Amino acid sequence: MSEQEQERINFEAALELQRKLNEREEVPAEATQSQTIDWSNPAMLRYHALQNRPYSVTKVRKNMIMYLKNQAGYKQKYKEKGNEKKFGGTRKKTLAKKRAGEKKSKESSKRKKNEDAAADYEQEKAKLRLWLKVAQDDEESVNPEILSTKYPIVDWEYQLLGQVGGKDFEVYKLTRADGSASYHGNIQAFLRRLDREDLSTLYRLVQERFQDHPLEGRDLLLWGDLRMIFDPDEKDDIWMNQLDWKLLKWKIHENYGVHTLFMDGTPMQINMLVEKKYPLIKDLLEKMLNLQLEAEEESTMAFELLKFIKSQIEEQ
Repeated sequence: MSEQEQERINFEAALELQRKLNEREEVPAEATQSQTIDWSNPAMLRYHALQNRPYSVTKVRKNMIMYLKNQAGYKQKYKEKGNEKKFGGTRKKTLAKKRAGEKKSKESSKRKKNEDAAADYEQEKAKLRLWLKVAQDDEESVNPEILSTKYPIVDWEYQLLGQVGGKDFEVYKLTRADGSASYHGNIQAFLRRLDREDLSTLYRLVQERFQDHPLEGRDLLLWGDLRMIFDPDEKDDIWMNQLDWKLLKWKIHENYGVHTLFMDGTPMQINMLVEKKYPLIKDLLEKMLNLQLEAEEESTMAFELLKFIKSQIEEQ
């Protein structure tokens, strides 16, 4: 039942109650007072006229409220109902606006932080560019389409194919699961044409063979080059004479995440994973930055490597 319908019923009940009360007052008056009242007295007539006048709506409503109070059925909500209807919608709108404002403020604050972080990163990149040299690599590199459909390496072997110009023509033969084979002259050829997964697989295969029998010659050299990349030992003699290294070039290979130090006057090369810390002294790290990192293009990997080298200098 709606509130309006309930009020109508209460109002009709109040009228009926008032009518019964009137009847109770009038019956004894007709029975007793008719014998003693002087109806010719103007004051008496005016008194009875006031007593018998019709009740107003306000009076009836007040009587009804008194009745409900006596019956323990009256509640304060009958009085406040109108105010709730009047102000309830406004309160909800105010709360909604407040929440919307808080959400907008949080989003604005988050956006401001992101913009500040982006601006800081751009400023940092501007400084890192001083140590970066973009140069195209004319040498053969990995083919992304071949890598996406390639089979894993399952075997490797060293082969002497003959002589060219009086020199031995030596290569490493890699065999894949589909039976295909590829030939590579040295570790740098591996780094140009293989990705990180291939390089890791090759290192595992070389280690397994080394456990079965000692490696010799070019096989031992390949094992040493791969071990320096994945498992460097700071006690190796190679790390003891870094002050004598004459750096010629510092280059990053994006396809497998390795950077290489090329030496002047010697075929020795130091290959390192971009995310791995090696036993490099501070003097050499500073020489690397001054030499500049050579990359085919600006990239996140190149910038992160420069930051990593810079942090190692600050730690020492």
